[in-house]
Amino acid sequence: MSHSIRLRAFAKINLGLRILGERPDGYHEIRTVYQTVDLHDRLEIRFTRRTGILVRCSDSSIPSGPANLVYRACDLWRKRNKFSGGIEAALEKRIPAGSGLGGGSSDAAAALIGLERLAGRVPDFHSLFPIAARLGADVPLFLLGGRVLGCGRGEEVYPLTDLPARHCLVAYPGFKISTREAYEQASAELTRPSETRKVKLFGVWSQFPVERWGPAENGFEKTVFAKWPELGRLKNQFIRAGAETASLTGSGSAVYAVVESAFQLNELSARVPCGWVALRTRPLPRQHYWRRVVEA
Repeated sequence: MSHSIRLRAFAKINLGLRILGERPDGYHEIRTVYQTVDLHDRLEIRFTRRTGILVRCSDSSIPSGPANLVYRACDLWRKRNKFSGGIEAALEKRIPAGSGLGGGSSDAAAALIGLERLAGRVPDFHSLFPIAARLGADVPLFLLGGRVLGCGRGEEVYPLTDLPARHCLVAYPGFKISTREAYEQASAELTRPSETRKVKLFGVWSQFPVERWGPAENGFEKTVFAKWPELGRLKNQFIRAGAETASLTGSGSAVYAVVESAFQLNELSARVPCGWVALRTRPLPRQHYWRRVVEA
């Protein structure tokens, strides 16, 4: 049994997201295609003789106690495995919180993967999925990596074929958007119940083409862009500049664009407003994702 492990917790973008309607459990039924990208947080986990869980984070605005997803992941894993020892985690944040890039969810998934490795086991999707799904709708996708179809609340995940190598620019405006509030605001724009069933029967494959990037329609954009028009303007500028696809990711606040060449990436970077954070990255295929999750 090893005593510590270092991991990369990769971000994601949404290559399209549709909100189909409110579910009986109060959540929303969605269809989305996730894509992991090379932007990442760093996480170090160790077992200790001292009991309890301790999480340290480089971002002081992120809680370190039970409200932290890494803490909750460690707690659920410890209970499930009847682990009596202590767990310490040190988190270095690089993915902006509240940006729609899935940083907290990825941190939690990385913690589960790291704990399994520390315990001398090969991480297994099927054994970790119940914990991941309890932690949040975006957590299970990071147990797969690459290009992933998300159904249900987003926690029902299915691996898709990877797409050709591309460059990606993520523009973060410097403010957060609450996912809960974004869903509340988008509820008024949802498809009427009589139409929801037709959308479901329409099928996910025609909504999200498998063999190309295609347009990335995001169901949050109407309400989010109405409140923050600068986000919509940047998306349009990315498209006019030749992006293969551009969109809000998740419920925002980050906007991304995907292009084929580094030259096009430079063109897009010049359009990011002053004061915003422009993050250059790449879509991360599944095989590369698993090669890099655990740091050498």
